[in-house]
Order: sequence, then C-alpha cells, then structure tokens
Amino acid sequence: MPTRATAKHHPHHDAPDTATAFRRLAALPPGPERDALRAEIVEAWLPMADRLAGRFRSRGESFDDLRQVAALGLVKAVDRYDPELGNAFESYAVPTITGEIKRHFRDHMWTLHVPRRVQDLRNRVRYAAQDLSQTISGRRPTVAEIAEHADLSEEDVRAGQEALESFSALSLDAGLPGGDDGYSLGDALGAPDPALDTVVDREAVKDRLAALPERERAILYMRFFGDMTQSSIAEELGISQMHVSRLISRCCGRVREQVMRDGEA
Repeated sequence: MPTRATAKHHPHHDAPDTATAFRRLAALPPGPERDALRAEIVEAWLPMADRLAGRFRSRGESFDDLRQVAALGLVKAVDRYDPELGNAFESYAVPTITGEIKRHFRDHMWTLHVPRRVQDLRNRVRYAAQDLSQTISGRRPTVAEIAEHADLSEEDVRAGQEALESFSALSLDAGLPGGDDGYSLGDALGAPDPALDTVVDREAVKDRLAALPERERAILYMRFFGDMTQSSIAEELGISQMHVSRLISRCCGRVREQVMRDGEA
C-alpha cells in the first residue's frame, strides 16, 4: 500500500507531515502509483497555497485565478523538491509559490508592457518603502532613504516609484479629476498642429522669395499675407488685374521650380 500524505501536523505550525510521503515519492518509478502519491501530497499542501494566494487578493486579480497560479507553483515545488537535502518542504515551497504568483502579476497583469527591470525596481521600492514606514512616523520615506535601504540609485528609485503608479492604464474616456463638466481625459490631450506641415515649405522658399524683384515680392506679400484680391493689388500698383495674375503665376512657378531643383541637388 502506498504511504499516504497524512494530516499530522508539525509542532507550532499547521504544515502537514509529508516527509515520509516525499521520501517514498523520490524512490518510486514513474507510473500510476507515483502519480497517485504525488496528487495526495499536492492536496495536503493546497491549504497553504490558498493562504499564500490570499496575500495578493487585493491587487486586481480574482482570487480564483490566484489560487490556480498558486496551485501551479505548488505542483512545481512538489516536483522539484529533494528530501535528501534535509530542508523542510515548506521552506522550499513558500518562495516557489510566491514567486509563481509574482511572475503572474509581472507577465500578465500589466496593461502596458513594462521591462522586467522596471518591474523589479517597482517591487524593491515598494518593499523598501514598507519597511521604512515602520520606523519613520509622520511622513513618507524620501527618495534618498529608499535608495539607501534598497541599495539602489536615486534614479532607479524614481523609476520604481513611477512604475508603482503605472500598473494599469487610465481610459481616455475617464473624466478629468475634480471635473463634472463632461470632459474626458482624451479631450485634454494635444493634437498635431496643422501649421507644422507648412514649416518645412516656408523655410524652403524663404531664400528664393528674398531673391525676387521688389515689386514681385510686394505682390506676393499682398496676395498671400495681406489677403488682398488681385483686383485690389492691381488698383494699388496701377496695373491691370490680368497683369497681376500673370506675375503671381510666374513667381510661384519660378520659386517652385527652384525649390524642387534644390531638393534634388
């Protein structure tokens, strides 16, 4: 008969006594008997995995999903544990399960992709701030204090603090803080300035316009900057409207040709 994982408890804590079961598991060859014993060991330790999952239940993930991730970590711990090393299973299983849960948050729960280095900085900064808050009263730890406690540079601490506020993205449809006028965050975002499209063109023609004869420059200025009609320009200069039209067309064509030639050079 296989040795069952019993519900016997170690003194001073509630860990099930599976030492004998683990030694038998290590000696069994692959097969149904080993699989059954492995399942019994996992079942015996599931309450511990559930408790570890419960530590993370306030971070935006459903508890059922966290339990599944913790159970996966428990299975990995059972498969990798070596009883011959002499260490208690729980001392190996707790960091294994916790690490699996943290990897789940790191890899699946961020709305935007964040480099792992920044995610690790986030955790180190958070833990350091929690430790310092127990010794510093009446204020939050400074960047310098966190950097010293976590053995980080102040620049890394600031990166970690920014990541603390970036776990999830805010919808562009969200209302502006403190506002009740119906405007959303998206309404406050900037948009491309259409005038930017003309900057390059203006710079390209500046020198060519400056090289035109004075009367032709004056006509172009009155037409395109003074917003005057061709008839008004003709009256201003004492020439015909037809003459003004020909001069504008000729000047624009000349400048365009020169700019295009400059661009090909």
